[in-house]
Amino acid sequence: MDTYQCIRTKREVREFADRAIPEEALRRILNAGRLAGSSKNTQPWHFILVRNRDTLARLSQTGNWAGHLARAAAAVVIVNTPADRWQVMFDVGRAAQNMMLAGWELGLVSVPAAIYQEAEAKAILGVPEGLEVHVALSFGYPAETVDLNRPPRASGRRQFSEVVHWEHWGNQAETD
Repeated sequence: MDTYQCIRTKREVREFADRAIPEEALRRILNAGRLAGSSKNTQPWHFILVRNRDTLARLSQTGNWAGHLARAAAAVVIVNTPADRWQVMFDVGRAAQNMMLAGWELGLVSVPAAIYQEAEAKAILGVPEGLEVHVALSFGYPAETVDLNRPPRASGRRQFSEVVHWEHWGNQAETD
């Protein structure tokens, strides 16, 4: 699958088949995150791979919409240095997107979860003081294989002409 097709067809899926992910695939996903670019090559991240069902269930309680973590075959929790600069969260997002696209290429679905009860998540995972936890990524094989080829919703994306400005604000593209 070429890169643009991977980006264009990626779907957020929250329902997973009861099927383990091979370690080789997990290593590829984690390495894709590790290889993400970062501001001044700071690489402000660590990744915690979680496959234990009890731990996944506990983590699913640390975010208002994180229930999918409990159903995932695996999760990657991104631990970052303090986000006192906007670049840190930008870099975390780059690593997350790399991992989700690498999973998609392997036939795995994923979705991010915002961690709102950070102290609880850090306690569950043993994350040391001075580091932060704001996002976890659920991974698994789709419960419904149709999710791998599902077309985007008609109302899912704003039109190209609505979001692209040429040279100056207000100079929108005429066609999509």
